[in-house]
Amino acid sequence: MRSQRIEEIKQYIYDKKTVTLDEICENFHVSKSTLRRDLNTILQSNDIKKIYGGVTALPKKGLVSFDQRNISNLEIKRRIAASAAGLIQENDIIFIDSGTTTLPIIDFIKDKRNITVLTNNVEIILHAIPYENINIISLSGALNRKTLSFTGSSAIQVLQNYNISKAFMASTGFSISNGITNSSPLESDIKRAVVQRSQKVFLLADSSKCDVVSLITYCDLDQISTLVTDQQPSKEICNFIHNCGNEILVANKLP
Repeated sequence: MRSQRIEEIKQYIYDKKTVTLDEICENFHVSKSTLRRDLNTILQSNDIKKIYGGVTALPKKGLVSFDQRNISNLEIKRRIAASAAGLIQENDIIFIDSGTTTLPIIDFIKDKRNITVLTNNVEIILHAIPYENINIISLSGALNRKTLSFTGSSAIQVLQNYNISKAFMASTGFSISNGITNSSPLESDIKRAVVQRSQKVFLLADSSKCDVVSLITYCDLDQISTLVTDQQPSKEICNFIHNCGNEILVANKLP
């Protein structure tokens, strides 16, 4: 059956990572014209990409605990957070997303007056407690111990009460075709709601997340006002972001 063959071809591509069209034809005993029809269906899944002469499976990232993520690329994450914090002004109402790249923002706004921070992340709340200049509004919901964040429909209901001037978002990966992606379905619902409620959306993502696709897309790349990262992404992504009238901010090294 065609549907079974398509699933077998997809699994073959996942296993091999990158394969030529000739390899697939030979392995599954199909003609080029039949394979082209099959690929029209296979490419709709958005986790397999057509390349010259073949196809490749896009890398995927699963859900990793907050502690595990926090020890990775610490200096780069602090550089990105410091540059993002420079976009925050006194009296801003901001959302800080659950993520190890967004967490250090608190360290760089401790001297700015009257900042209101909305968040669903426990670590961000605890980090902000010593600073009286930061007003903290926590979203409600059930605690996800792996990500240390509150999730659920009640969190989204709380968000509807606030006008957010700037949202500082995290992700597992980003690409033109799949947008901004995340590994947690429950967190993704909150991220979508935040993007809708915010005047400006800033994505904090290091270069290792460029062209990486994870489980769920929570917004398109053109919805991001500014990408804050550690180095210039590919020319294709740069052109896409600039053509949308948006910006890329490359983080400076910390003093």
